[in-house]
Amino acid sequence: MSRAFVFPGQGAQTIGMGKALAEAYPASKAVFDEVDAALGEDLSGLIWEGEQDTLTLTQNAQPALMAMSIAVMRALEAEGVSVEAASYVAGHSLGEYSALAASGALSVGDAAVLLRARGQAMQAAVPVGVGAMAALLGLDFAAVQEVAAEAAQDEVCEAANDNDPGQVVVSGHKAAVERAVEIAKGKGAKRAVLLPVSAPFHCSLMQPAADAMAGALGDVTIHAPNVPVVANVVAEAVSDPEQIRALLVEQITASVRWRESVAWMGTQGVTEIWEIGAGKALIGMVRRIDRGIATRALSTPEDIAAAVESME
Repeated sequence: MSRAFVFPGQGAQTIGMGKALAEAYPASKAVFDEVDAALGEDLSGLIWEGEQDTLTLTQNAQPALMAMSIAVMRALEAEGVSVEAASYVAGHSLGEYSALAASGALSVGDAAVLLRARGQAMQAAVPVGVGAMAALLGLDFAAVQEVAAEAAQDEVCEAANDNDPGQVVVSGHKAAVERAVEIAKGKGAKRAVLLPVSAPFHCSLMQPAADAMAGALGDVTIHAPNVPVVANVVAEAVSDPEQIRALLVEQITASVRWRESVAWMGTQGVTEIWEIGAGKALIGMVRRIDRGIATRALSTPEDIAAAVESME
């Protein structure tokens, strides 16, 4: 059986995530301690006992979700399941940093600092209220690209997340995205809804954030990953540290090619995908992309026990 580990993106964060893991596994607790030390603050206190609104701020959610994912990974390792039990790792947007940390390409501390910088840069790139994102359900990627082009009207409106065959997200100027919602409904979309996000991620309006991340990433050591990382930008596996560095910059403005990434792993013989971290959004997408791939979500000690048992 060929397996892949995948790591969730923004939106999966919840107060209390990872607390049971940290109490059950010293190695998981150590991840939260390492992130706190790297950021010079008590992020774990916010994650476990803070306010949801504060956790949801992009600059907090991004390192918090990475910490949660790596805490799950360390619990698995404590039970004898290393990252090498997977043929590939992949992550959705910020989840790619979790995948890189899990595979040894980035240290956990560096990933936390980079994600804090990424969150701040993405929020600062576009004033609040200027940009928006919307999920268009029931149209394929090509159809959404046509909708976005029609909606742009000298503004930015681009296909940002190709999540699965019936869910594509557009991003750009607020008025253009609102036009895309109406155009999509006219073209037969089952639903078209604005998303509760604070900035228009994964579109060309994020170029200032990409420039900031180029600077931040320039100073960071990236190792060859122990397991190939399926990168959002190219939807196939990469292992060269300098290519990884360049793709992390490009990822800020580029579309997240999640549907293609999962399909590519399927062509490479992957038959099982484990979602490592908060929530179950990615395995829902996987099921809609390729019903032949078995799925499992891991976020609690009970999930870890069941996963380990499944391998015996």
